[in-house]
Amino acid sequence: MGTVRALRGHEHAALGEAVTAFLATLDHPESRGTRRVYASTLCALRAEFGDAADTAALEPRQVAAWFTRQWGQAAPSTWNRNLDAIRSAQRYWHDQGWMTTIDLTSVLRRRQRAADRSRALSRADVEQLLTREDTSIRERTLWRMLYETAARSAEVLRLDVEDLDLPNRKAKVRRKGGAIDVIVWQTGTARLLPRLLKGRKAGPVFLTDRRARVELPPCDIEQASGRARLSYRQAEDLFKAASGGATLHQLRHSALTHDAEAGASTPMLMAKSGHTSVASLARYARPSAEALARWQERNDPARRR
Repeated sequence: MGTVRALRGHEHAALGEAVTAFLATLDHPESRGTRRVYASTLCALRAEFGDAADTAALEPRQVAAWFTRQWGQAAPSTWNRNLDAIRSAQRYWHDQGWMTTIDLTSVLRRRQRAADRSRALSRADVEQLLTREDTSIRERTLWRMLYETAARSAEVLRLDVEDLDLPNRKAKVRRKGGAIDVIVWQTGTARLLPRLLKGRKAGPVFLTDRRARVELPPCDIEQASGRARLSYRQAEDLFKAASGGATLHQLRHSALTHDAEAGASTPMLMAKSGHTSVASLARYARPSAEALARWQERNDPARRR
C-alpha cells in the first residue's frame, strides 16, 4: 500500500511527487485497473513537463495543447480515458492545496463515441462456439459462464472456488467500481463447473495449464498444483483464435442483446449485467440485425397474403 501525503495547507508540490501521491490513492485491489491506465497517462504528462515542474504553475493552455498533440488522433474512448485520468489527478491535487487552477483541461471536451451496432454475435454463432468439442473444459466453462451471466470478463476471471454457490448456481463477484454483487448462471454452466473443478475447494476457478513461472500474490495461485489464475490476456487470445477474431466482451454484449430481444425488462438487464446507468446499458440492449430480420419477416404484409 502506498503512502498518501496528508493535506498541509497550500504548499507547492513537484509534478513527479504529485503524480506519485495521487496514484498511491489507487493502490488497492479494487482500483488496480484504473491505477494502471491512469499511471500511463500521468507518466506521459511527467515526461512532457518534467518531474520537477511546479504543479501549481501548470497552465491549462499548455496542457490542452500537449494533450491534443498526444491523443488528438486517438479513438474517442482513448481520448476520454486519458482526459478522465488528468481530471481525476488534478481534483486530488487541488484538494491537497498543491494547485489553484480549477481545471487544467477546461478547453477540452469529452468525445462522443460512435454508436456500435455490430458487436452482438448471432445466437447461432454463440451456440456454435459454446458447443465446440475441440476446446478445453476450461474454455467451454468460461465462455458459457460469460454468456449465461452477462458478467464482465474480469469479474468472472477473478472468481475463487470459495465464491461459488454451486447448488444455487450463483457466485459473489466484485463489480466495476468495487461493489459486491451476485451473478447467476444456467444449466449449461452448472453442468460444466464440477468437471472443471474436479473437487477443488479453494483457489482461482480458472487456472493456467502449467505452474506459475513468476512470483504472484498467494490469492492468484492454486496451492496444491502451483498453477496461476488465468489472465485476461491469455483468455482473450484463446477466444479470438477460436472465434475468428471476436472478443470475450462480445459474449457479454450478445447475452444482453439476446435477452433484450426476448423481452427482458430494463431493471432485469441491469441486475444481470451490473450496470448502474440506463444510458450505459442502452448500447447493449439494442435489437440485432438478426432480430430485426425476424421481426420484418413476421410482420411482412405480403407474406400473410
